[in-house]
Amino acid sequence: MSVRQEAARRAAGRRRRIAFAGLVALATIGLVALGVHVLAGGGWTAVEGLLLLCFLLNAPWLGLSAATGLLGLIMRLRPPPPEPAPRGRSLPRTLLAVCVRDEAMDAVLPPLARLLEGLRRAGHGERFAIGVLSDTADPALAAAEEAAVRALAATLPPDALRYRRRSENTGYKAGNVMDFLDHHAAGFELMILLDADSEMTPEAVLRLVRAMAASPRLAILQSPIIGRDAAAPFGRLFGAAHRVGGQTWTLGQAWWQGDEGPFWGHNAAIRIAPFRAHCRLDLLPDGSHILSHDHVEAARLHAAGWGVRVLTDPEAEEGSFEAHPPNLLAFLSRDRRWAAGNMQYRHLLRDPSLGATGRFQMLQAILHYLLSPIWFAMLPLAALNAATDGEGTPRGALLALLLLGYLALHLPRLAGHAALLLQGAPEGRAAHLRSALTSSLFILLFEPITAFHNALIILSHALGLHGRGWPAQQREERRLGWGEAASRLWPHTLAGLAVLALLAASGSGFVLALGLPAVAGLVLAIPFCVLTSVPDHGTSVPDNGPERG
Repeated sequence: MSVRQEAARRAAGRRRRIAFAGLVALATIGLVALGVHVLAGGGWTAVEGLLLLCFLLNAPWLGLSAATGLLGLIMRLRPPPPEPAPRGRSLPRTLLAVCVRDEAMDAVLPPLARLLEGLRRAGHGERFAIGVLSDTADPALAAAEEAAVRALAATLPPDALRYRRRSENTGYKAGNVMDFLDHHAAGFELMILLDADSEMTPEAVLRLVRAMAASPRLAILQSPIIGRDAAAPFGRLFGAAHRVGGQTWTLGQAWWQGDEGPFWGHNAAIRIAPFRAHCRLDLLPDGSHILSHDHVEAARLHAAGWGVRVLTDPEAEEGSFEAHPPNLLAFLSRDRRWAAGNMQYRHLLRDPSLGATGRFQMLQAILHYLLSPIWFAMLPLAALNAATDGEGTPRGALLALLLLGYLALHLPRLAGHAALLLQGAPEGRAAHLRSALTSSLFILLFEPITAFHNALIILSHALGLHGRGWPAQQREERRLGWGEAASRLWPHTLAGLAVLALLAASGSGFVLALGLPAVAGLVLAIPFCVLTSVPDHGTSVPDNGPERG
C-alpha cells in the first residue's frame, strides 16, 4: 500500500469514527431527554435524583449498543465483499496451535486430527502442522496427555505435530503462546490459535490463511465464532441468542474500527513475526501477570501500524466453533474470571504504547463490569420510587422509556432476528420466530441474574475479596442439583424478592406489571439454573434463521 493509499485509508477511518460517535451521541441524548421528562413529573425527590444519575452513567452504553446494532443491521442487509485471495498458489506455512491445561485430550485432539486430514485432502496438508501448547502441571494428567499426543503423532507424517509442556503456567495463556513461538515455531509464518474447546473446518482455516496471504500488513484476522451443539437447554438457548446478536455487533463494530479491530484470543490467524515483536506482555504495576491478554495484544499491534481485523464475509462465521458454558453456574464462574482480567486494564488506559482504539476497547471491557452495580441499582431505586412517590410519573412516557431502553440495549440481537427474517425463505420464518421468542424469554430471565452477579463481582473487587489466578474452565455438561444451585444463587433470589416486595408496596398493578419482567429472573434464579442444566441430548434450538432463498 502506497503512502497516499495509507493516508486515504486512515482518513476514511476517521470519518467513520466521527459518524459512529454522532450516532451514539444522538441515541444517548434522546434517551436522557426522555428519562429527565419521566423523572421530573411531579417534582424531584432524592430517589429520583439517584435514578437519574444511574441512568446518565449507563445511557452512553445504551447509545453505543443502539448505534452498533443499527450499523450491523445495515451491513447484514448489504454484506461486504469477500476478502481478497492471494495471487500466488502456495500458502504460507501455518501452525494449528491449541492451548491446553488439565484438559481431556480425547475431546481436544480428534478435532485437530480431522482438521489436518481435511486440509490434506484439500491439497494443502504439507503447509500445515499441529502444535499442542501445554501448561498441564498435574503429573497424572500430564502423563495421560503425553500418551494421547504420542498416539496421535504416530498416525501423522513426520513433523506434522509439535508438542511442548511447561511445568509452570507462567504468564498464563499469553506466556504459553509466546514461549512456544520463541522456541518451537521455526519455519512457520502464520498460526491459527485455538482454545481447547475450539473447532474449525478446513474451509474456515483456508479462508483465514488465504486472506492473510493477500494482506501482508495484517497481523491478526479474527474469525467470527459460533457455539457448538449443546445437549442442555442453557447452552442451546445462550448460543442461539449469542449467535444472532454477536453477528450484528461484530459487523457494526467492524464498520468503524476497520483494521484496528478486536482480538478474542482464539479462532484467529496470527502473523507470527509481528506478534512476537510487539505482543510480549510486561508485568502490571502491582507485579501481576496480565490475565486477559487479547485486547492488549491487539492494541499493541494497532500502535505498531499492523492491522487487526474481524473477517466479515457473508460466509465468515461458517466453520468456526467454540463451546459455550454448559450451565448457568459455569457461566457465572467464567464471568468472574473474565472480570478479574478486564479490571486489570485500568492500569493500561494511559499506556502510550497502545493504540487509542485498542484502549477504547479495553475501556469498554472494564465498563461491561464496572457499570453493573449502577445498572442493577436502578431496579431497586425504581421500585422504591414507585412505593414512596410514584404518583407524578407520566405512565405513557415511562412505558416509552422502558421500551426504547430495551430496544437500544438489545438492538444488535433484535436487528439480527430482523435481518434473518427479511433475508430468509418465507417457509422458514415461523420456525425462526419461535426460536427468537424462546431465546428472548431466556435472555429476559438470564440478564437480571448476570447483572446482579456482576454487581457482586465488582463489590468483591472493591473489598479486595476477589480470587487471583486463572482457574480452568468448566466444560462438562451435567445436571446441577438444587442444593448446589441454591448455595450459589440464594443472594440473587433474596434480592429479587426484596425488589418484588417494593413493587408490590406501590399498590399499583401498572407498576407491578412493568417491574415483573425485570425481577422474574432473580426470583426464579434457582429453578432456572437447575432446569436449564439438564442434558436432554435433543436437537438444538434453531439459531441460524430460516433457510436462505
